[in-house]
Amino acid sequence: MKRILLSIEYDGTNYCGWQKQPNVKTIQGEIEKAIKQAIGEDVEIFGSGRTDAGVHALNQKAHFDMTLPVPISKLADILNNVLPDDIVIKSSEEVDTDFHARFSVHKKCYRYKIYNSNVKNAFLATRVGVVKNKLDIDKMKEAAALLIGEHDFHGFCSANTSVENFVRTIYDIKVAQEGDFIKVDVCGNGFLYNMVRIIVGTLVDYSLGKLSLQDIKQALIQGDRSKAGQTMSPHGLYLKDVIY
Repeated sequence: MKRILLSIEYDGTNYCGWQKQPNVKTIQGEIEKAIKQAIGEDVEIFGSGRTDAGVHALNQKAHFDMTLPVPISKLADILNNVLPDDIVIKSSEEVDTDFHARFSVHKKCYRYKIYNSNVKNAFLATRVGVVKNKLDIDKMKEAAALLIGEHDFHGFCSANTSVENFVRTIYDIKVAQEGDFIKVDVCGNGFLYNMVRIIVGTLVDYSLGKLSLQDIKQALIQGDRSKAGQTMSPHGLYLKDVIY
């Protein structure tokens, strides 16, 4: 038996998220189906984490166990021949059998892309979050500084988040602007449900004067979701990298 690690890029627009579900198209489901079609083996793949419907990935990671003697160096090309065009296996490699794509993660990095313009763009509709009013990236950086470090992020996740421990560490938040586009890169040791989208929404709402710095501090200290910002659209969110 060999344990295989895949690096995966996908456009999540046409899928109901990563996790396999009955009667709907998912990223996990399509890759498992492709493996069965390409090498004739039924496998279960384990991702570094779930992405929601409409969320994209630049470098998702997933592993599975394979018993057939398929050349690992050619596996990515073999799978890409049968996968849909909006899912691409970037690379495949053999890893130790005690490696786990989810539990071995040291750090994850997400990127959120904002189109900051009041001019509609048909080609960007499923690739960015749209904010029509002008944003001040210096204010966004000011708010971001409050969130870096280890905190209880109970106030920065959806109400139906089913975990017992809300403490996470944010290593860095970078905000950069290129013309009408703003990129927010968030790296941490793990994330709660919708946490990145709410963090970005908090930076946006502070920039627009809808929140104060005191509101953000209360969201952190008191776990008060109402003091944090909006949940941004899934279309602008990309899983940028997973570090082991």
